[in-house]
Amino acid sequence: MPHPIEIALELISDPALRPVAERVAEGRRLGAEDGALLFRTPDLIGLGLLADARNRVLHGDRVTFAANHHINPTNVCILRKTCVFCSYARLPKEEGAYRYTLEQTLAEAETANTTLTREFHIVGGLDMHAGLAYYTEMFRALKARFPHVHIKALTAVEVAHIARIEKMTVPDVLVALRAAGLDTMPGGGAEVFSPGVRATIADKKLSGEEYIHVHREAHRLGIRTNCTMLYGHVETVEDRIAHLSMLRELQDETGGYLAYIPLAYHPDNNELGATLERTGTATTGFDDLRNVAVGRLFLDNIAHIKTHWIMVTPFLSQTALHFGVNDVEGTVVREKIYHEAGAHTPQALGLDDLLKLIRAAGKTPAERDSFYEIVREFDPGQGFEAPVGEARAPSPAVAGAA
Repeated sequence: MPHPIEIALELISDPALRPVAERVAEGRRLGAEDGALLFRTPDLIGLGLLADARNRVLHGDRVTFAANHHINPTNVCILRKTCVFCSYARLPKEEGAYRYTLEQTLAEAETANTTLTREFHIVGGLDMHAGLAYYTEMFRALKARFPHVHIKALTAVEVAHIARIEKMTVPDVLVALRAAGLDTMPGGGAEVFSPGVRATIADKKLSGEEYIHVHREAHRLGIRTNCTMLYGHVETVEDRIAHLSMLRELQDETGGYLAYIPLAYHPDNNELGATLERTGTATTGFDDLRNVAVGRLFLDNIAHIKTHWIMVTPFLSQTALHFGVNDVEGTVVREKIYHEAGAHTPQALGLDDLLKLIRAAGKTPAERDSFYEIVREFDPGQGFEAPVGEARAPSPAVAGAA
């Protein structure tokens, strides 16, 4: 539960936001109506003030990042025709479809021996030929070759898919994956839990209740996970709050979530974007900042809120560091899913650029491990002259993911 904090309430310009601000200052849990008001208030600066005050109590001026590496081993997916917001999936014989061999996976992971990589982030499609044996062999090989690298892999949707095609229970699949080297799980696949929204954008995908079930079973086994919400498509404010409430309830029960990551929908190269007649960026900067701030205030039992710069740009992620965010995406090696959907951000930020982004926001950078334990802190005053994104000599790569 939250603790009381000092807030300059006179800086809140929206009278409707004042009572919610008082509850935040008193350390009281916010209800669904409070959360809806946070999403609707025109006082973005006041909302940011509240989220930043809450974040400072928890984390001070420290902003963390992780050195990790994305691997997307297959884009073949049985939901290709029904998950209409996705630009990544392909049918088995469709142009562009692929499934890595073990050798290809190991080759893509090889940079872990030449960079600061501490974590592999592994997610892909629901491929009928990528079952339990495919992933257990992969994890064992990765652990054998890169024993120092943590494996964060497979969304709840993928775990449930493996259980279905192998005719196993979810707990049995998780136990087998853990024995092979799985350390933690990402939070993808949540989208928005509302049945109506899922029927519109991800028909036949794992339901919200089933997603929660997989994460509950993972937590019960001691496997920590992240959680997410995909926003900016057809969902309502009420859908968002219902989604966040389900995440908060599970965290009350298990304490197994490490971080919450709101994910901005990208409309390019997918059926939903065409139906909605949207291209480019589907969300506004206001909504991007509002989502991280509401996450910080409503999810009072999840310590870490991450900004995903690949989806919202490094510049907006930098601003988000004053809207309740304490963790920023690093560089992403060969990230494919969001760039297929039209993300125009670079695929990597060098370490120097990432440190500059954090320091320029008045924050102190710190590298963390997958459990949010600090690996090393950086001098908050040490600067780099080149602006974020400017070409420079390569520096050790770091990467982040949901």
